[in-house]
Amino acid sequence: QLIIVCLLLPVVVSLGPVQAAVDGLEGPARQRSYWHYVRRLLLGAPQPPYLHVCQIGDPVLRAVAARVEPAQLETPELQRLVERLVQVMRRRRCVGLSAPQLGVPLQVLALEFPEALFRACAPRLRALRQMEPFPLRVLVNPRLRVLDSSVVTFPEGCESVAGFLACVPRFQAVQISGMDPRGEQVEWQARGWTARIIQHEMDHLQGCLFIDKMDSRTFTNIHWMEVND
Repeated sequence: QLIIVCLLLPVVVSLGPVQAAVDGLEGPARQRSYWHYVRRLLLGAPQPPYLHVCQIGDPVLRAVAARVEPAQLETPELQRLVERLVQVMRRRRCVGLSAPQLGVPLQVLALEFPEALFRACAPRLRALRQMEPFPLRVLVNPRLRVLDSSVVTFPEGCESVAGFLACVPRFQAVQISGMDPRGEQVEWQARGWTARIIQHEMDHLQGCLFIDKMDSRTFTNIHWMEVND
């Protein structure tokens, strides 16, 4: 019984200035359970592409992603990255995910707005935000062109800034082009909510987050009402 109690005690592990400090900012000491500490000691740190989504503060989210070279397209590493992107995106029930969000600074992104998620939105919101479902698309080395420079502002969230929303202005219509994972050229024109999703994910490849473009007065913790309940 004494051994079991000891295993559950939290272990405080200080990340130190090299690991925790970014531009002079340093977070609190990291707390891990004894089991988490032993598991990490035995198995080592997880390696990208992660099964989790990197959070703001991780330097990979602020780096400009590198282009994928033609020779990389057929490699098991790239195919694993694509599979992991789709896996995590669907598990998190989000509509887009970029390689940097899984710790890989490459120009790869996955997009999907399945019918089930579309139907989960209220009809009024679907119409107001010009939502339309679309099938899975994976793009490598994507390029963006603005087709309609009219700006529309709606709330956005991000799996890398978990728990927060803000109003973000986006262009009404865009065109995205690039390669699929097999190296075939693809091109896609989109409007409304789909165009917003594309622009959001393209920003990730440039080290940009929605908080960089948001109306800061609308920045909201999605749990704020629970605090007052």
